[in-house]
Amino acid sequence: MSVPDPTSPSPDQTSKRSPHDEESGGGEDRYLNVAVMMVGVAMMFIGFLDILLSISGGFELAGVTPLLIYFVGLALWAYATITAPTIRYSVMAGALVVALAFFHYGEILFWHKQVVFWFTVALVTFFMFKTAGKP
Repeated sequence: MSVPDPTSPSPDQTSKRSPHDEESGGGEDRYLNVAVMMVGVAMMFIGFLDILLSISGGFELAGVTPLLIYFVGLALWAYATITAPTIRYSVMAGALVVALAFFHYGEILFWHKQVVFWFTVALVTFFMFKTAGKP
């Protein structure tokens, strides 16, 4: 009669892992993943706050910096949060392309701010009502 090895995962435990856990190396990188997510959300909030105050107060943004901060924060958040690699890297690439486009264009128009504002409202609404997956 053989004794099961306590260090090897049972078949039930291996099926509960997400692909993002296997890709990031397991539970040790979870802390780094949470830190990247927090930095991304903070950067998105800082950039969005300037955009929101610009829309409601009627003053101009201080260059493209708030939008660059917002879209880099979106890329960091997507890296830490989205588990499907295709969607994750698509969102990251899209955010960085839009940030570089704003940087190259060098000017932020009112409709740019409106699009970013309503995109953020839709993003927050989607994740507010999305049911959490089982751990």
